[in-house]
This record gives sequence, C-alpha cells and structure tokens, in this order.
Amino acid sequence: MDEAGSCASGGGFRPGVDSLDEPPNSRIFLVISKYTPESVLRERFSPFGEIQDIWVVRDKHTKESKGIAFVKFARSSQACRAMEEMHGRCLGPNDTKPIKVFIAQSRSSGSHRDVEDEELTRIFVMIPKSYTEEDLREKFKVYGDIEYCSIIKNKVTGESKGLGYVRYLKPSQAAQAIENCDRSFRAILAEPKNKASESSEQDYYNNMRQETLGHEPRVNMFPFEQQPEFSSFDKNDNRGQEAISKRLSVVSRVPFTEEQLFSIFDIVPGLEYCEVQRDPYSNYGHGVVQYFNVASAIYAKYKLHGFQYPPGNRIGVSFIDDGSNATDLLRKMATQMVAAQLASMVWNNPSQQQFLQFGGSSGSQLPQIQTDVVLPSCKKKAPPETPVKERLFIVFNPHPLPLDVLEDIFCRFGNLIEVYLVSGKNVGYAKYADRISANDAITTLHGKILNGVRLKVMLADSPREESNKRQRTY
Repeated sequence: MDEAGSCASGGGFRPGVDSLDEPPNSRIFLVISKYTPESVLRERFSPFGEIQDIWVVRDKHTKESKGIAFVKFARSSQACRAMEEMHGRCLGPNDTKPIKVFIAQSRSSGSHRDVEDEELTRIFVMIPKSYTEEDLREKFKVYGDIEYCSIIKNKVTGESKGLGYVRYLKPSQAAQAIENCDRSFRAILAEPKNKASESSEQDYYNNMRQETLGHEPRVNMFPFEQQPEFSSFDKNDNRGQEAISKRLSVVSRVPFTEEQLFSIFDIVPGLEYCEVQRDPYSNYGHGVVQYFNVASAIYAKYKLHGFQYPPGNRIGVSFIDDGSNATDLLRKMATQMVAAQLASMVWNNPSQQQFLQFGGSSGSQLPQIQTDVVLPSCKKKAPPETPVKERLFIVFNPHPLPLDVLEDIFCRFGNLIEVYLVSGKNVGYAKYADRISANDAITTLHGKILNGVRLKVMLADSPREESNKRQRTY
C-alpha cells in the first residue's frame, strides 16, 4: 500500500499499471466524506472479497481528500456485491451522509455504472443449437435470479444460431455466472440492446468458433491488410454504401488494453468512451470506441484505419451499424460543426456575441445546449445569501461557454447559488448550497462535451485555503 499511498498524494493514477481494470468491472468508485480514512474503507469493504488496492483521491497541493475514492477487488462479482450492499449506506454511526458506490469504468471513460445498469446484468453465451430457453434457464439459474432468457434464431428458418442471452436481477449474479460457468459457454457481458446489434456479437463469436475448431480466420477478417494507409476521403471510397455511426469497431492481431486503445483514439477530439472486449481463448484484440458526435467518429475511422500499433501491426477500424439513418446522422454532424464554429466566433468576437444576444428584430438567442449528456430538468437557483457548502472548479477547452448557458447547465442539479467565469482565462467556478448537488454535477459533467466545449469539473479549494496560501514575492 506504500506505492498506492505515494500515488494518492500526487492525485493521480499510478502510471504503467495495466491490471487496474483486470478483470473488468472489478473496481468501485466511491463518493464519500472528505474525512473518511482509508482504514474505514478497508474495514467496511473487505467482507465482500479480496481487496487489491484502495486509492483516495487527494488534492495535489494540500494533500487533503476530495471525497472520492476507488477500491479494487480481485473479482468482478466481489465489486458488484459491494456496490449492491453499500450504495446509499452510511460508513459509520456518526456519519449522516450516505455514500455513493458505482462500478468504476476504465480510465478512458467518463461515466460509471450503477446497480440498475443493463451492461452489468445481461450476459451473452454460446450454447448448443439444441438448447431451448428452458434449458438455458436451468443451466444458469444456479448463479442467481434470472429475469429472462432468450435464444438468437434465424429469422427465416427459426432455427437456433447457438447464441443466447441471460438477464439477471443483480450485477453480482451475472458476474458469478461469467466467473463460474463452464468454459464452453464462453460467457461475457453483453452490450445493451441500444448500443450494438446482435449481428456484431454474432460475427465476433463466429470468428471465435472457427479458431476453436482449428480453422484459419476468414480471409476478410482483416481487410485493411490489403489496403494502403489513408487519412482522408478518396474517389474510390465506398462510404455511401456503409453504415455511419458514432461507434467504431477496432480489431487487431495483437491484444491491447483499454489504456492503449484510449491513447490511440483520444488523438481525435470528442472521445466518449472505449471498451476492450476480451476473450481468454483468442489472441486477437477487439474493442469498441464511441465519440460524442459523428464528425469525430468519421475522422477517426479514416485517420486511424490501418494505423500501425504496435509498429508492424495494422489495426482495422470500421463503423458499427447501430440502426440509425445515415442521412439524419450526417445532418446532425453538420449541425454540431456549425454550432461549434459559431460558439468559437462568438467567444473570439464580443461584438458578435452582443449581436446574437440582442440584435435584430427577430430577437435572436444563443444556441441551445447541444450534447449527448442526459441532463436533469431545470431547477430554481438558491437565494444569493445562502451559505456555500461546496465550490466546483470548471475548466473549458477550447473556450468558455456563455454565462447564461453555464447557469442553465449547472442549475439543473439543484441548489446552485452562483456560477461565474474568471476574466481572461478558460476557467470558472460554481457555488452550491448542497454537497450532493455538487457531486452530482461532477459525476454527470466531468469530461463531457457541451456545445463543442469539453468540460473538466472538479472540487475547488475552499476560499479559506486559498487565502492562506503564501503570495509570491517575485
């Protein structure tokens, strides 16, 4: 734990630790009191399983806790059970504020998974074609309460394709099934119905089956090996015939980690999350990358398809058909690009901002909020004289958002007293009368893109701490 402690004092993750999210979903994210020591976390969470690491996020300068921590378990089922049992509970008899517990996403992702997240309760399995749904239920009911079972069938013949889904009531039950079921089922967590088509998972398992049976991979599995590298559209491009979406499939002959996948695709602005789909019986690397907008996904596809990583190994990048209409997506892409350009113009030219806000007989207004983030409904601001319980520090990239847009965004979490910008800098502050509202704002907005601007939202130092800092004399 000395290594973890030294890292925690620096306020960041330990560099070069590839096993941070191995196995997947084995790390929990905690929102706790700033005064909760690591010893209490170890005492309360050790009954759920083997704890490999505890990390309390601390301020880089003051070394004080930010009220956020991570606990790494040896198994996914242990982390899921800890989330189910501890979310919304108080850690001690003197604590009045319940803690929040989520399954931590990989470092590349900006969001965490909760108890009701479908991604944690639905598993995807290979089964004999003779299996019925009752057979499937009988095999997997030993691991927990099953909500439903389904078998993927040929739409024409009605015959089973040898693939199925099992949905459990609790994430820990799904994790137990993956960890303990027979290896022949090749069980993995299934992507939500609204994230990926069954055909993509079917193709993934068809490739696995061929390898298991001793066949060579299909010739067109890595079509990029026969294509030259390119970073822009050309005359022979067949993009008119392929699906276009914000989600990309990444394949490689060499396995990769989520950190490596993130470092490659974060070159293109707008990366929302990436996920590595691991299989212990295959040496291929397969991942899914999602961007906030279609423009970024298109650029990443044609910029990184054929990219060599590591040197000598080309990765293949293709769109994942999510069933969306390509025309609507391209129209949305154009709207987002225009909105981002307009926001940049307004920020760099104050006179244009005044014109947009007040000019013309039509009474033009600033653009509405454009984002993929699910925001709560608007709430009333707290009275200006309300005592401040929490302050948030906001960093904008590439430029600040207009003040009225910021108020609209941050008041949605309730108890907002004031939000303001620091003149001449790409930073601002938000004052809240309630710590829970402030923490909800961090969880929802940190790392997200709104109106073409990426936000970093974190807890700010208290005014008392800032006033005590020694002023520079040089």
